Amino acid sequence: MSQPATTGRLFRHATAQAPGKVNLSLRVGAPRADGYHPVASVYLAVSMIEEVTATPRSEGEITVALSESSSAFVDPDAFPVDSSNLAVKAAVRLREHLELDPAEHGVHLEITKQVPVAGGMGGGSADAAAALVACAALWDAGLSRQALAEISAPLGADVPFAVMGGAAVGLGVGDELTPLLARHPLHFVLVPATTGLATPQVYGLLDRLREEEALPVPESDPEVDRELVQALTTGNAEELALLIANDLQVPAATMVPELSGMLDIGLEEGALAGQVSGSGPTLMFLARNAEESFQLATRIEDRTGVAAVAVHGPVHGARVL
Repeated sequence: MSQPATTGRLFRHATAQAPGKVNLSLRVGAPRADGYHPVASVYLAVSMIEEVTATPRSEGEITVALSESSSAFVDPDAFPVDSSNLAVKAAVRLREHLELDPAEHGVHLEITKQVPVAGGMGGGSADAAAALVACAALWDAGLSRQALAEISAPLGADVPFAVMGGAAVGLGVGDELTPLLARHPLHFVLVPATTGLATPQVYGLLDRLREEEALPVPESDPEVDRELVQALTTGNAEELALLIANDLQVPAATMVPELSGMLDIGLEEGALAGQVSGSGPTLMFLARNAEESFQLATRIEDRTGVAAVAVHGPVHGARVL
């Protein structure tokens, strides 16, 4: 892969990483007047990591490319390489915030992806978070993690969480974050799907199913289950297994019917619980401990021939390497 042109005064780069996430709970209210849905979510950053390397460009452009080292289950054709890429938007937003001269502060972003594209794990948001941190280092911004999270908020609810990492409750449209003190690791197996799902379409189907009375209509804005938060903060996997929930699971499984069968297989192979991650179609299975997560991943792969990855959380947010 050809390298982007660099400035005469700089011959360096900055690399940052940011985590994907799972939603241990995702409750969705009725759409508001502006079309957005109020949610009550519990986010957990997990050890499926995105990496972004930022290299200066002399001509002032902000460009992006997918690294050849990306995971095999990341579809290159689904990866946007234009201005619609969230990582590009993050770099542009930071450059504007710092009031830097665009002609002198171009950057090329090379992204090594582990998180599936459109997989319900906030992979694009993690790319944006890592790009933000890498560019902040490249441009000597001197901004705190909290400041970067605030700058990233307009890019989407998942981006500030990818900057902060750990575990958090998300309210509003998911952007009102309250960090949770979760010191005990939890262990999961993730089963990425070969195709992605567009989040707006999944929400749209949820609304239609509710209108058709195939799913119950919430009477008020959703709230976070306090017992689930307690199970998370104490690391009680058995208790957590009884409490995880996702209102988007039915519409996601309706759009990708194979998800239901794969969920059954994971439970048959010993998972404490299983559900769709976010808007899907990635599946997450909860295990008792690290050893059982690796064993579960092996059993799922052996039975189905589908890739399964053992991960843990919470993990730290975006950081420079």
